[in-house]
Amino acid sequence: MKFLVTGAAGFIGFFVAKKLCEQGHQVIGIDNLNDYYDPKLKLARLEQLEHFEHFTFIKMNLADRDGIAKLFADEQFERVIHLAAQAGVRYSIENPMAYIDSNIVGFTTILEGCRHNNVKHLVYASSSSVYGANKKIPFSTDDVVDHPVSLYAATKKSNELMAHTYSHLYGIPTTGLRFFTVYGPWGRPDMAPFLFTDAIQNDRPINVFNDGKMQRDFTYIDDIVEGVIRIQDVIPEVSDNNIDGEGSPLYTTYNIGNNQPIELETFIGCIENALDKKATKHYMPMQDGDVVRTYADIGPLEAKVGFRPSTELQLGINEFVDWYKAYYKLAK
Repeated sequence: MKFLVTGAAGFIGFFVAKKLCEQGHQVIGIDNLNDYYDPKLKLARLEQLEHFEHFTFIKMNLADRDGIAKLFADEQFERVIHLAAQAGVRYSIENPMAYIDSNIVGFTTILEGCRHNNVKHLVYASSSSVYGANKKIPFSTDDVVDHPVSLYAATKKSNELMAHTYSHLYGIPTTGLRFFTVYGPWGRPDMAPFLFTDAIQNDRPINVFNDGKMQRDFTYIDDIVEGVIRIQDVIPEVSDNNIDGEGSPLYTTYNIGNNQPIELETFIGCIENALDKKATKHYMPMQDGDVVRTYADIGPLEAKVGFRPSTELQLGINEFVDWYKAYYKLAK
C-alpha cells in the first residue's frame, strides 16, 4: 500500500514510517525540518529511514497549498497518516502564528488533498490537551471538550471539528488519535524525559512545576506506534461515533494512553534510577496552559483493535536513557 506520513522526521512520525516500511509498504514522508528543536536530531532520524528502499523523503511545508495539492495528485496515496504539527503547549503562548500556519492551514491542505484524491483513510494526531482542565477521570472521547486552556489544544480540537466536517461533507473516513504524553528513544528535546535526563546527567537543576504534583499518562513510543498501525487498518463506519445521538459518518476519535497516570516526582525518580544519579530540583508554580492531570480511557481503542498500551514506566525510561547515552556517545 502507498502511505503519506507527514512529520516523518518527527518523533512519532519517524517510528510510524519505520514500522510501515518494515511491513513492506511504500512510504512517502514529508517534513519541513524546522528549527523548533535541533534539526540535527530530525536529520538523524531520517538517516535511519533512508535504509529502506520503499521510503522517499520530501522536504515540504504543510502550508504550501500548491505543493501539497500537487503531491497528492501525483502520488495518489491510499492512506494518509498525518502526524506533522507545531507541537508544544508552552511555545504556543510565545509564537501563536506558528500554530495557525501548521496546525490549522496545514491540516486544511491535508484534508483537501484527501478530498480530491480518493484517499481511503486519514489518520491524524490529536492530543490529550483537548481535555483542558477536565476534572472527570479517566478522560473519555465522550466528554465535552469545549474549554481548551492553550492555543495548541484549541488547534487540535479544531482539527477534530474540521475532520468531522470533511467526513460529513465529502465521505472521507477520518480517525483522530488523542496521544497522551509520548516518550521513548529519539524523543523530542523539549519534552520532560529529555529535559530532565539532560539536566541531571550534566549536573544542572531541573524545574519541577506545580511542586511535583502534576500527573501524566506517560505512553511509550512502541505502544503509540502499535496503536497507530492497527487503527489505520480499521476504516471508521457510521456507527463508530455518535454526536447528539446521531451517527457521524466515517469519523471517529480514540485515546491512546497508558491508562495509568504517574506523578511527576515518581517519573523523575525513574530517570534518577536509570542514570544512577540524583536530581537537584527547583520547585515552581503551575505554568500557563498546563493541566494538573491527564488520564486516558482506552476502552474504545482496546475494543476496536484488541490492543492497550502497557509498557511499564521504568522499562521505558531505561530504554530512553540508553538511547540518550548512545546518541550523545556517553559511557553507559
